[in-house]
Amino acid sequence: MKDRIWLSLAHMGGREQEFIREAFETNWVVPLGPNVNAFEKSLRDFLIENGELKVENEDKCVVALSAGTAALHLGLILLGVGEGDEVICQSFTFSASANPIAYQGATPVFVDSEADTWNMDPVLLEEAIEDRLKKTGRLPKAIIPVHLYGMPGKMDEILEVADRYKIPVLEDSAEALGSEYKGRKCGTFGEYAALSFNGNKIITTSGGGALVCPCEERAKRALFYATQAREQAPHYQHEKIGYNYRMSNICAGIGRGQMFVLEEHVRRRREIHDLYVRLLEGVKGVNVMCQPGGGDFNSNYWLTCITVEPEKAGFTREDVRLALDADNIESRPLWKPMHLQPVFKDAPFYGNGTSERLFEVGLCLPSGPMLTDKDIERVVGGILDL
Repeated sequence: MKDRIWLSLAHMGGREQEFIREAFETNWVVPLGPNVNAFEKSLRDFLIENGELKVENEDKCVVALSAGTAALHLGLILLGVGEGDEVICQSFTFSASANPIAYQGATPVFVDSEADTWNMDPVLLEEAIEDRLKKTGRLPKAIIPVHLYGMPGKMDEILEVADRYKIPVLEDSAEALGSEYKGRKCGTFGEYAALSFNGNKIITTSGGGALVCPCEERAKRALFYATQAREQAPHYQHEKIGYNYRMSNICAGIGRGQMFVLEEHVRRRREIHDLYVRLLEGVKGVNVMCQPGGGDFNSNYWLTCITVEPEKAGFTREDVRLALDADNIESRPLWKPMHLQPVFKDAPFYGNGTSERLFEVGLCLPSGPMLTDKDIERVVGGILDL
């Protein structure tokens, strides 16, 4: 049996153990401590200082949390989303983008994608807003666009619509750490933004996530809710419902170490994407998803994705997946759109068929930073043999 080629495995750079050891030696193993503070600062510095274009409002703060889902949930809470509200959400995404809406007793309103980036369609976004206003007499409370597979959405157009209707944006950047749109890092466009450090992401804390907040005051409010909403008192006083969402000092130590290899991981994933493009060039019916031209988009290519046109290729997406699996290679269909999920069958949807078609023909290929060129050649070989 050949060695397994996984879709996207975590990779430790070596510095992680140094910070974990320090946490144990100083007995800082709880959800606070030097690693948490330092990890939050390094994330903020990366988002704000390392882009080609610095963020206009440099007061942004980062709160390290137990998961990206927790970050989205707290973002909705801080935006005042509650029972009976509606929140517009990209349909073509993982369920974690939409589930927190339901946590708040609100209703997701799903919007389809445009074909260039596979992200929220700004035209359909405005159609959805206008139709919800007509049908409910109220504007949606928030908008959740997603940078799918690391590809930046068309944020200028999305934000223009959001600003015109004065609806705040909660940016789902779970897959987009290191990606840029017009020289500015993804995760800095929305009023709030969520990051993820799950084991398959660009960097990992073994789990974990973070909420990017517009200022220190909002970050303190997020921290309040993330630590069981304990009021300032000598005893345990609670006037709000709180959550146990804080990242531990141990996990943050892993994150501190991962920050040293973050840019290397992004660079390697981009190299892998370029290699797939070269090796699959000219293969009929097989198309590698690439960022739009013109220089505005700089994807981290968290996962390289392909679409398969059966009428041209002579085989289907599923044929590719099964052939790769038979060769001990992991691949995965693109996200099944949220409006097709049974749990959200009654939610409003504004679509054009883009995400449904992509789900039928799309596949994610192995893209982890430790994969070798030989590994990628083996993956491609499995496709060419069909």
